[in-house]
Amino acid sequence: MTDIPAAPVRAGLVPLAWRRMLLRHLVVIGVSAALIYGFAVVHGQWSPMHRWNRAFADASLALLVITMSIGPGARLWPALLRAVAYRRETGIYATLLAAVHTVIILGGWVEWDFARLFGYEIIPQTGEYVMFQQGFGLANLIGIAALAYALMLMFTSNDRSIRLLGTSVWKFLQNGATVLWGLALVHTAYFLFMHFLSFHRPTPEPNPLQWPFVAAILSVLLLRAAAFVSTWGKKRNSSR
Repeated sequence: MTDIPAAPVRAGLVPLAWRRMLLRHLVVIGVSAALIYGFAVVHGQWSPMHRWNRAFADASLALLVITMSIGPGARLWPALLRAVAYRRETGIYATLLAAVHTVIILGGWVEWDFARLFGYEIIPQTGEYVMFQQGFGLANLIGIAALAYALMLMFTSNDRSIRLLGTSVWKFLQNGATVLWGLALVHTAYFLFMHFLSFHRPTPEPNPLQWPFVAAILSVLLLRAAAFVSTWGKKRNSSR
């Protein structure tokens, strides 16, 4: 029988695929570090806990914005198709940064008192917990749901999960990223615009990135709407 050279070629492709994946991880790690540093500078006037809490949260949201923009961007501008390969890594590091943000909140803000995480405070006179900040508790519950969903997407964002779940089930799960997007926006919007309004004096000062956040969200919505219209128009023309 004639030897088939497919095996050596395939063996040579595996290291190449790993090198490309490693490169993508390194690029996104570098972008993540730059975002964290930049946001830490923006929040430099805040206490260390709130400074790094917001730096990791804002960097996570920035990566999520990039993740949600890559797909529709590639539909509108084919030159961006190469960026689609980075969508998995940007989603992974958006989740990891959100997890660090959560740990900072637990240790620095609520001091591992999980009742406080959901808006309860203890009354010294009675030693009982009462609901003190309804919005804080609800926003944190939404944030926990978003993180849990993001972790599920992250742990299934690999080829092994595709083989285990099947392509159709895996795609259905990953397409639910819009649910994560919505939860993250509600959680972020509360802390950017509403939480500190219940205090006599804002502590810390309002996030200076409030309106850039709004601009980023509107940009993503417009981008996705434009991609939808473009795709619909092309399919309509092709069916004629």
